[in-house]
Amino acid sequence: MATGLIALLDDVAALAKIAAASLDDAAAQAVKAGSKAAGIVIDDAAVTPRYVVGFAADRELPLIWRIAKGSLRNKMLFLLPAALALTLFAPWAIPPLLMVGGLFLAYEGAHKVETAVFPHADGGAEAPVAGTDADLEDTMVAGAVRTDLILSAEIMAITLANVAAAIPELWVQATVLAVVGVGMTLIVYGTVALLVKADDAGLWLARSGGPVSRPLGRLLVAAMPGVFKGLSVIGTAAMLWVGGGIVLHGLEGYGIEGPMHLIHGWSHAVGDGFAGWFVEVVSSAVVGLAVGGVVLAAVSLARRLRGAR
Repeated sequence: MATGLIALLDDVAALAKIAAASLDDAAAQAVKAGSKAAGIVIDDAAVTPRYVVGFAADRELPLIWRIAKGSLRNKMLFLLPAALALTLFAPWAIPPLLMVGGLFLAYEGAHKVETAVFPHADGGAEAPVAGTDADLEDTMVAGAVRTDLILSAEIMAITLANVAAAIPELWVQATVLAVVGVGMTLIVYGTVALLVKADDAGLWLARSGGPVSRPLGRLLVAAMPGVFKGLSVIGTAAMLWVGGGIVLHGLEGYGIEGPMHLIHGWSHAVGDGFAGWFVEVVSSAVVGLAVGGVVLAAVSLARRLRGAR
């Protein structure tokens, strides 16, 4: 009897070790996938504040909370089950879908570069929404959640591509996807909340602070427009880098290894440290800009042809 109990405890201990190792793998893969999705996260954090601009200060945080809940719903109810279904029934579709996502990121980055270099005459202004303040809030939240769905799909696709290749267990894949989904949502919308309320905090310090805090508050208020512009620039560059990298790795997976080998050769020529990494990043961003520019030109041509018809 004692021997059987000891054997059972040994089995339980072995299972616990396996589970712990799997959870360690899940944590490592979540961190790795999260770092690769950093460009999308930065862009998301840069884009979201524009949905709450113009509302009363006491409505900003409730609006961000509503958008964050919509983002979690996108990831947990729609994208995570879809990702697991792909893993089970169509794993062959993951690489091409990831490449499509890379092309979309490159297109978005190229579009932002085009808008910055050649601003449109209308300035990108949206038509006003008729109705009450509640109607306007609902419209803005719906638009933000739609935008988040695209960005969240990219985050989950990048995560799935890393996890599916490294971890075969479906439950660990689901755990990593859930951890990345929840973690990215908290990071993005927590950062957005801090950024949106930073100018209010600066204004409060400027009005009611002491000799040291008043100048700090004025500096904070003056700096926030530049912070948002800087985030937008960093987000655009990161989207081009991530999108170009996805396309390059996808081509490599289909046997077109020349571009990736060339970039690796350049990076090794300058060194294996930061300089080599920077060369890879810049090269991937240039590829992303070039590929995104081609997609942007094709989309513009299609729109013109449709308009001519």
